[in-house]
Amino acid sequence: MAIEVFNRYEHKYLLNTAEFGAVRKTVEQHMDSDPYNIGGKPYTIANIYYDTADDYLIRNSLGKPMYKEKLRLRAYGVPKITDTVYLEIKKKAFGIVNKRRTAIKLGEAYEFIKIGEMPNIGEYMNKQVVRELDDFLTRYKVEPKLYLAYDRIAYFEKNNPDLRISFDTNIRSRRSAVALEYGDFGDSLINCGQYLMEIKTSKAKPLWLTSILTELGIRRTSFSKYGTEYKHSLGISDARPSLAV
Repeated sequence: MAIEVFNRYEHKYLLNTAEFGAVRKTVEQHMDSDPYNIGGKPYTIANIYYDTADDYLIRNSLGKPMYKEKLRLRAYGVPKITDTVYLEIKKKAFGIVNKRRTAIKLGEAYEFIKIGEMPNIGEYMNKQVVRELDDFLTRYKVEPKLYLAYDRIAYFEKNNPDLRISFDTNIRSRRSAVALEYGDFGDSLINCGQYLMEIKTSKAKPLWLTSILTELGIRRTSFSKYGTEYKHSLGISDARPSLAV
């Protein structure tokens, strides 16, 4: 779960409960469960998305440019200020997603972003990624804009860690009390019984996977969690997807 650097394609699909059950059954025949899904139960991912005062990063992203980037702070569950979290830059260029992240103490991350001074690099940090984060923070003056969390079930293909499939549900967000240590609460971003499936790989999808998607008539979507919430905050009517359960 703590991969620090990778390049891959990400394909997204919005599923109802029946579709989720059918796809998951097939996935479990070919893939191993993420060890953090203890007993097959989901684990919680919480994020803070950062943006400029005028929301340049998300507005640019929604314009579907050839290149885009965003900054987020990620934790698994509700951290304390002294706990280790992950500070990430996520870039997308010509359809390929590049994610760079480093472990960092929550308090250190807040100070790094707020003041713009590089922290003392500890052994648990990725030095190169910290430098890239410093460059990002030099180019953009950002502030915490959104808390967004969800419950995830994830799988890795057996003997091939390149392929990863995740199912996110109970996606919730808030624009007040935007701090990870304040707790896990927020307004629902998708309907009850919906699952956002993400297929992440640097190669083509395996035949067994394309077969089940074709059989069920499941098609890709351009759903973005941050983008959907941003449009919803502006009152855009199609921001919250509707899907039969």
